[in-house]
Amino acid sequence: MTSIAANLQAVRARIAAACVIAGRPVESVRLLAVSKTWPAASVREAVAAGQRAFGESYVQEAVDKVAELADLVELGLEWHFIGPLQSNKTRLVAENFAWVHSVERLKIAERLAAQRLPDLPPLQVCIQVNVSGEASKSGCLPAEVSSLARAVAALPRLRLRGLMAIPEPSEDQAQQRKQFAVLRHLRDSLGMELDTLSMGMSHDLEAAIMEGSTLLRIGTAIFGERVYA
Repeated sequence: MTSIAANLQAVRARIAAACVIAGRPVESVRLLAVSKTWPAASVREAVAAGQRAFGESYVQEAVDKVAELADLVELGLEWHFIGPLQSNKTRLVAENFAWVHSVERLKIAERLAAQRLPDLPPLQVCIQVNVSGEASKSGCLPAEVSSLARAVAALPRLRLRGLMAIPEPSEDQAQQRKQFAVLRHLRDSLGMELDTLSMGMSHDLEAAIMEGSTLLRIGTAIFGERVYA
């Protein structure tokens, strides 16, 4: 069985190789290790291997993990919430996370803004877009992005950074790139100073980098296959 450290090294090598092909500096792409369902011990192992940014999707599990790993705060751990967010869970996220990638409704953004503690830095947020049009997928429709982005950007204690998407799975890189390109074009068409495209996972990170991803959400390739209860 390979270690988390070895997996991280392999993922970083994939990112570097993809950046060379895309003609991009490797520093332009950040790696977010998706640690949802994995214990705090696995996060510690990744931290020991140099990883600092972690993504979580289940609020209570994440908050417990953040507390358990509080001794690592001085190392610069950065927690990102990347899952669907319900209104009754916004306070925990606003108080415990640095980033939220999955804002899809103004009501959620308003609650995050109201519940972000004044002594914390602004909460960094991305708007999640349903680029594939799947009924089962979270995210606002592409046609709704412009009005939502402007409303979110005007809220206090939040900083709108960009857009996020989870495209329909495909083994065809051309199809992967087509869906990622939708998100990039949407971001560019807004005419706002947004620096983040949160897109690309273990199976399609190369296509995401080719289409301008700045933040990859990688779980399986780092921690292994998840076993859900």
